[in-house]
Amino acid sequence: MAVFSYRGRNRQGEQIKGEIDADTRATVASQLIAEGITPVSIKEILKTEEDSEKKQVRIRLLEKVTQDELIMFSRQMYSLSKAGVPLNRAMRGLAGSVNNLLLQETISGLADELDKGRPLSAALTKYPRVFNDLYISLVHVGENTGRLDQTFKQMAEYLDLERQTVKNIKQATRYPMFVMSAIAGAMVVINIYVIPAFKGVFESLGANLPWQTRALIAVSDFTLNWWPLILALIVTGIIVFLQWIKKPEGRLRWDRAKLKIPLVGSIFYRAILGRFARTFSIVLSAGMPIEQGLIVVSRAVGNAWVGDNVAGMRKSIERGESFTQSAIRTRMFSPLVMQMIAVGEETGRVDQMLAEAADFYEEEVDYDLKGLTAAIEPILVVVIGIMVLILALGVFLPLWELSTAMRG
Repeated sequence: MAVFSYRGRNRQGEQIKGEIDADTRATVASQLIAEGITPVSIKEILKTEEDSEKKQVRIRLLEKVTQDELIMFSRQMYSLSKAGVPLNRAMRGLAGSVNNLLLQETISGLADELDKGRPLSAALTKYPRVFNDLYISLVHVGENTGRLDQTFKQMAEYLDLERQTVKNIKQATRYPMFVMSAIAGAMVVINIYVIPAFKGVFESLGANLPWQTRALIAVSDFTLNWWPLILALIVTGIIVFLQWIKKPEGRLRWDRAKLKIPLVGSIFYRAILGRFARTFSIVLSAGMPIEQGLIVVSRAVGNAWVGDNVAGMRKSIERGESFTQSAIRTRMFSPLVMQMIAVGEETGRVDQMLAEAADFYEEEVDYDLKGLTAAIEPILVVVIGIMVLILALGVFLPLWELSTAMRG
């Protein structure tokens, strides 16, 4: 049970203020309506300022809205808006049923903004941690066309497809990443514990060591003697890299380099192109002008290099080129997809053709992801074999030579 403060108006239009004990905001709203009071604002009262500060710190640092929660919010808003429930009342009810503090505060804040008469799209701009440019732009179009319920439905479907694509990519790359992490961990253990133990044995024997063994001992000694410097260089390199990719030029180069990574770069590239086609299809079907849609999509594709090319398409269209010509100029799309786009522009069905192009790219990505593990496994076997060979030559070769000498 919590304490809520409320503001509202009675049947005579007089402003009413007060506090009430209830489990959720929805319960408070129901009680007030039953008493003939139309609620305007309902806020939870925290017991102490310390509790309030702790809650705000948790919201700022720990809480984040997951894609699953945003999908659920979009689906619920679709159902409520389609049923004719006023947006502010719908959000008051949703805020009381949400466990995520950040999303709860966000929905309550949106309801407060709606009570002040602001449009929903303008209210969404105050919460960039939760709603991106694409979401805000589509809601704005939905408000202007009277199809806000369909906008929420489209966003729920789009986010669901995005979630599935990311899930498939993570599943396909989980095994290789685990093996590479295990190899790196094994190398650290060998350098710190195994090689020094064998070093003492070799020194006690006083034998001439082969160059493979001397190399392993030198690497181990360097790691043990200079590990603070090595650790500092690694941390510094990570910090410098993160700062570099925050800059526009660094982000552009890094996003382009990611698309050239062997084996997985082409998969990432097709996944991004599929996201572009899917997003732009939704934008056009919602009724957004093509130039404005390209601006929105360029920020939503998740890759600075592809986004820069999409922004270049908008400039080409503004100079009088067709959509197909501007797409050809970027050299991003395959000939098959370009034919689909050209047919869509000729028939006035660009949004439908882009949706089909997105399906094409997504099917290619799914097919390649299924074969990714089979393609990477031989490489991992070779890497492990090389590591074992180096260890065998460096550690066991002097033992074999010593055994041979003793027999001779």
